[in-house]
Amino acid sequence: MSAILAQAAPVVDTGDTAWMLAATALVLFMTIGLGLFYAGLVRAKNTLNTFMMCIAAVGIGGVTWALVGYSIAFDGTGAIIGGFDHALLNGVGFEPRDGTTIPHLVFMAFQATFCIITVALVSGAVVERMRFEAFVVFAALWSVLVYAVMAHWAFGGGWLQAQGTLDFAGGIPVEMGSGFSALAAALVVGARKDYGRQALLPHNAVYCLLGAGILWFGWFGFNGRSGFSTGNPGVLAFTNTLLTPACTLLTWFALDFIRGRRVTAIGAATAIIVGCVGITPAGGFISPAWAMVLGVLVTFPCYAVIVWRPRTRVDETLDVLAAHGIAGFTGIIFIGFFASKPWNGVADGLFYGDAAQLGEQLLAALAAPIYAFVMTYVLLRVIGAFMPLRGDDHNEAIGMDVVHHGEEAYASGEGAILILPPDGDGHSGRAAVPVGGTGVV
Repeated sequence: MSAILAQAAPVVDTGDTAWMLAATALVLFMTIGLGLFYAGLVRAKNTLNTFMMCIAAVGIGGVTWALVGYSIAFDGTGAIIGGFDHALLNGVGFEPRDGTTIPHLVFMAFQATFCIITVALVSGAVVERMRFEAFVVFAALWSVLVYAVMAHWAFGGGWLQAQGTLDFAGGIPVEMGSGFSALAAALVVGARKDYGRQALLPHNAVYCLLGAGILWFGWFGFNGRSGFSTGNPGVLAFTNTLLTPACTLLTWFALDFIRGRRVTAIGAATAIIVGCVGITPAGGFISPAWAMVLGVLVTFPCYAVIVWRPRTRVDETLDVLAAHGIAGFTGIIFIGFFASKPWNGVADGLFYGDAAQLGEQLLAALAAPIYAFVMTYVLLRVIGAFMPLRGDDHNEAIGMDVVHHGEEAYASGEGAILILPPDGDGHSGRAAVPVGGTGVV
């Protein structure tokens, strides 16, 4: 009997662990890619601040996750939130986590990278005007009160997972969580002072393409590792992560050409993100053929929202809602139609005879956006009652780089700081504060 029990005890698999360690590094690297992608989309005078919001997310998300976020998400069996037994990483060690063949510590670290990049994603809604200090406070609270709770619902034994919702790699907490939170954040913080009056154009399309490429590279770890092994689910998700964005990219090219007779670099970078997001919830549940169909279909609602949104007064700056919220929403529902048990070993969708699965996916697609939007809206209103969320028009004109960091991404150009030459007494030069973001004093 003791021999049978010993044989049944979970053990660490070195191959699975090696892959999970690599995937954890890949997903962390994605946040750097996101910073580069976001930085290219803003004006030159806000480049560094935009990147710094993503860098801040690494520290904030990592620490809050270790302190309490991981426990809320993955401890206990509560329907809404987990427990607190794993707070401060209590009981998180080298032994395999239940249901996996990887050390508990590795599982925790991998999940931390998801929290980190989701916090960074939300920043895209409020760049170029939100105060850095206010964002730091918001990010810390949001990572616990919104992300950790939604992660519990989808992955940690919460009510959505318990009622049968399928989400392979984060369509609920990462994609819909960030996208609909971004909409709420944009509404509370308000539009940039020049929004609707000037063309607020991306300053570096090469940054955007490079950032999108890094994100796609990292996404193979983001999705491919979500089976927590080197088995069939991970292999399927890995392959689908190649196919879906490729199809989205070509479809986006066609839409760009039809609409403007040009294929744009910013459009290409956006298409990569939309395709990766669309397959995130569905990667391990649908066949490669359906993954390619998803790549085509997810393009249309996301493209439509990106075209429509600038016609409104909602300055959701970097279209997090369209690229993440809408794409994640589409991917979650697509599972309900086209999940295939021969491929995933878990469930079929409506197309293969299981209408109930579609109902479970629709419930998640309704509940997750509502929670993310309402909680983010309330959270920012509360923070705004204690500290200003944004600076004045003068600071916004100068640029967030100078105002919040005393540095800039570029040594010359819009918003540059001029260094005056030494004076006649031999004193070193002093920094001259730019006026109006022109670099002229």
